[in-house]
Amino acid sequence: MHRRYDLRLDPNGTCSVIDIFTGQPAEVGGKQLCLLDLIDADDLVGLLNAQDRQRQARL
Repeated sequence: MHRRYDLRLDPNGTCSVIDIFTGQPAEVGGKQLCLLDLIDADDLVGLLNAQDRQRQARL
C-alpha cells in the first residue's frame, strides 16, 4: 500500500504527521501537523494517505 505520510512519536509525548519523502512535518493550510494526540495524528495520516492515493490515481 502506498504511504506518503507516517506518524512520529515525539519526545514530549505528542505526535507529528511526517511526509516520508521530505522527513519534515506535513502541512495543511500552512500549519505543520505537530503537537497532536495519537488519535488525531493517526486519523490525519489515514486521510492524507487516502488523498495522496487519489491524486496519484489521476496521473
